[in-house]
Amino acid sequence: MKTYMKKKEDVKFKWYIIDAKDKVLGRLATKIVEILKGKNSPDYTPHIESGNGVIVINAKEVKVTGNKIKDKIYYWHSGHPGGIKSISFGEAINKNYEMPITRAVKGMLAKNRMRDHLLTRLRIFPGPEHNMEAQKPEKIEI
Repeated sequence: MKTYMKKKEDVKFKWYIIDAKDKVLGRLATKIVEILKGKNSPDYTPHIESGNGVIVINAKEVKVTGNKIKDKIYYWHSGHPGGIKSISFGEAINKNYEMPITRAVKGMLAKNRMRDHLLTRLRIFPGPEHNMEAQKPEKIEI
């Protein structure tokens, strides 16, 4: 019996749509990473780019557990002395709804040259409407 190895020609790219309403951020991010990398497919091959695209709707309504709404702080630095900036999860989700989900997914992806490429396949929308109907996305329940 031979082992099946997927080839680039065999890859069929699909889009999936995930509703983030009342979903926990970390659990949502793990499912998104699984789909982006292609691990939800039975013929997953690590050295072949077999991932799919993910559309996240209702991103403004994603949840976190415990007191993380006010206690979870996102930090970044401008590069200048004293240039550290911070924002809490509650402020971040209202100001820039994409940032918490993108940061969670980016942190779970492998730190290699494929990470930025896979993140281009992640589309996040604040409400239930999206402009990706032409891609014929399949809805996935988490």
